[in-house]
Amino acid sequence: MKIKLSIILFISLFITSCGGGKIAVGSEKANKNLSSKDIIKSHDEALPKFSTIAARIQVKYESVRDVQSLTVSLRMEKDQKIWIKASLLGITLAKLFITPESVSYYETISNTYFKGDYSLLSKWLGTEIDFEKAQGILLGQSIFDLDNKYVSDVVANKYMLQPKMQPHNFIHSLLVNPDNFKIASESLSQPTDDRTFTINYGAYQNLEGGYFPSAFRIIAAQKEKETQIVVNYKKIDYNVSIRFPFTIPNGYKEMQLN
Repeated sequence: MKIKLSIILFISLFITSCGGGKIAVGSEKANKNLSSKDIIKSHDEALPKFSTIAARIQVKYESVRDVQSLTVSLRMEKDQKIWIKASLLGITLAKLFITPESVSYYETISNTYFKGDYSLLSKWLGTEIDFEKAQGILLGQSIFDLDNKYVSDVVANKYMLQPKMQPHNFIHSLLVNPDNFKIASESLSQPTDDRTFTINYGAYQNLEGGYFPSAFRIIAAQKEKETQIVVNYKKIDYNVSIRFPFTIPNGYKEMQLN
C-alpha cells in the first residue's frame, strides 16, 4: 500500500542555531560580498516564530506505478510534536504522530501500525531521518546543520552553500533565496548507491510569524526508481489551540520492517 509513502515521505526530512555572524538584510539581488557565515546566520534566524501550527495540505504522490492525491491535516507543536491525518472523502486513511523520541503510525485500509524509533521513516526514505529534519523540511529550513565548514557562492541569483570538502558518498548542497533566506532547493546524493534526494520549494507566504512554504516538491530516486511528492499548503493557522489525538485501534497488526 503506497498511502504510507504519500503521508510520510513529504515530512521525512534540521535547523540548529549557529553562533556569531550578523543577520543580513534580504534583497531581490544576491550579494556576492556576503559571507557564508552571515548567510547561515540569516537562514537560522528565518525560522518562523510560533508555538503551534494547524494546516490544511494537499499531497500528491507520483511514482512509475502509482499516482495518488490526498487531503492532509497537519498539526505541530514546535520542537515537540508533529501530527498528521490523511483522509479521502472525509474518511481517515492513516495517522502519523512523531516526537523527538518516537514514531507512531497506523493505516486503516491494511489495519496495520508501527510504533518505535525513526527506522521506519529512514527505511521509506532511504536516508537517516529524525524529528528536527522532519520539522525543518515542513518549514523551509535546511535539513542538515550548517556550520563553518560550508562555503558560499552566488548561482542564478541565489546563495549556494556546500561543504568545503564533501564526505565520501555524501554530497550535499543547497540554494538560499536572497530576499528571505529560506531554502529554494536542497539536494543530497550518494553516487556509490546511485541515490539522490532533492527538495524544491515554491514561493513563501509572509505570515505574521515569518515565512512559511506555500508548496514544495520532493524527488527521491534510487537507480531507476523515482518517487515524487508534491505538497501544497492550502491554509495555515499558527499559535492556535490544538490537540493531538492518536490511539492505535484494537486488532491492528504491527508492521514488519524487512
